[in-house]
Amino acid sequence: MIPPARLRNTLQPGDVLLVEGDRRVSAAIKYLTHSTWSHAAYYIGAPEGAEFIEADLQQGVRAVPVSAYDRLNTRICRPVGLDPAHLARLNGFMRDSIGKTYDLKNVLDLIRYLLPEPPVPQRWRRRMLALGSGDPTRAICSTLIAEGFQRIGYPVLPELRTDWTGPEAREIAHIRHHSLFTPRDFDLSPYFRVVKPTLEAGFDYRQMAWYEDPPPGSA
Repeated sequence: MIPPARLRNTLQPGDVLLVEGDRRVSAAIKYLTHSTWSHAAYYIGAPEGAEFIEADLQQGVRAVPVSAYDRLNTRICRPVGLDPAHLARLNGFMRDSIGKTYDLKNVLDLIRYLLPEPPVPQRWRRRMLALGSGDPTRAICSTLIAEGFQRIGYPVLPELRTDWTGPEAREIAHIRHHSLFTPRDFDLSPYFRVVKPTLEAGFDYRQMAWYEDPPPGSA
C-alpha cells in the first residue's frame, strides 16, 4: 500500500490506477477476470483535490482525490509517448463523462459469478462483461477508460492477427469493443508501463530498517 503523498508525487495525467477493491462486487470482478485488480481510475491531475475520474457503483462517474484509495493495493499503468494534443482530448472526454450513471446491468451479470460453480462456460465469461445496457450515458470503470484511449487511437490490448495478403506476413491490430475491457487488461497491456512509486522515489535497499528479534532472555 502506497501512502497518498508518495502516490500523488509519482502520478502523471493520463495514468491509469488499478485498485484491489474490498467491496462485494469487487470479489465478483476479481473472480471473473482471474485478477487482483477489480477497479480502475483515470488520473487527470485536476486541482482542488479532484485528481481521479472513476465510475462508482452508487454515485456514477465522478471526480475523487487520491485519498479515496488510501489503504488499498494499487498499481500505476502509464501510457507511453502520449501526444499532448491527444492527452488533452483524452482528459476532455473523461471530464465530459462525469455525471454518467453506473451500468447496473453489467453489475448484475457479474454478481452471479460469486457462485462456486457459475452456470456459464469458461470461454463465455469474458464476453458477459459486454452485455451491459447499451446506454451511452452509463459506464463501468475500465470500459470508460478504454473508450477514452480508443478515441485517440492509443492501444490498450487489441487483438493481433497475421495478415498474409502482402509479400510478407505482418501483424494487424484489430480494435476490441471498449465494453470488453477489464482492469486487468491495462496491467497486461504491452503499451502501458507499470510504475512503482517506491522505486521512482529512489529506492536503496541498503537504507532499509529491518526489525530484529530481541536476544533470548532480554527484558
